[in-house]
Amino acid sequence: MTLKKILIWFILFISIVISGFLVWNLDIVLRASHAAQEGNLSTLLLRYELASFDIGRPSPNIPLDMKISKTDGMTQVYVPEGEFIMGDNGDPTAKEYPVHPVYLDAFWMDKVEVTNAMYEPCVNSGACFPPVPRLNPYYGKWAYRDLPVVYVNWYGAQKYCAWAGRRLPTEAEWEKAARGTEALYYTWGNSRANPRLANFAESLIGEPLPAYRYPLGASPYGVLNMGGNVREWVADWFDGKYYLSSPYENPQGAETGTERSLRGGAYDANATDITTFRRYKHEPDSAGLSRGFRCAESAE
Repeated sequence: MTLKKILIWFILFISIVISGFLVWNLDIVLRASHAAQEGNLSTLLLRYELASFDIGRPSPNIPLDMKISKTDGMTQVYVPEGEFIMGDNGDPTAKEYPVHPVYLDAFWMDKVEVTNAMYEPCVNSGACFPPVPRLNPYYGKWAYRDLPVVYVNWYGAQKYCAWAGRRLPTEAEWEKAARGTEALYYTWGNSRANPRLANFAESLIGEPLPAYRYPLGASPYGVLNMGGNVREWVADWFDGKYYLSSPYENPQGAETGTERSLRGGAYDANATDITTFRRYKHEPDSAGLSRGFRCAESAE
């Protein structure tokens, strides 16, 4: 038996053990098989894959409060009202400039990105668009049920959140849920990104991972994967100069535009591009392999 085959079977065994419920993490096996076929399978890749589980090391950030959506089973975490620091002063010409205080009312944020398993009932009900089945390599496959749903454009994300009784978060809500009130550089703090904390370019995975991975990378409110994995649509129209004149209370973004904002970076992003303040943009009718979303809900 070759080393590559030994590694594949070892991954299969580990995936059974670490699941805790004898449920196979078949996405690991499939990735290992594909890597072996392409000649890219290595012990380092295996180590980085297993690191995403953070075995035996629970998240240090426990949500203040949680509830479960009756529509899609999503765990929602509570983000209290109050002020936080938004933006970055690193480059005066950057779209994240300048740092500015923002006050937000309390809201609930999805703990994880909306998954394939959550999205499928919305499609079956006729309320959501199928996520480009001819291009999407993950949707509709049981092994990938917990991966973030991708190939959903902004309008599709908006439709899903409405179907689930929620809405897309604003950019300000997304950033507060990611960085808390201490202006953190990354969701977990200010230490540099590594493969135990996020799925990004240095993790060598090269594709999305299940939305429940990386508990050590949780935000101060206990939200997962807000840095890396997939970029996430938010409600706002994108305006690169909006921070220069945005309101203090509950900013909603520009009134009009041609592109919508995204947040969080993705599996192919560098460490500097998965920070809590980095902004992205894209045409709202464009769906892609690295674009997903999560929803929010105003607190009563």
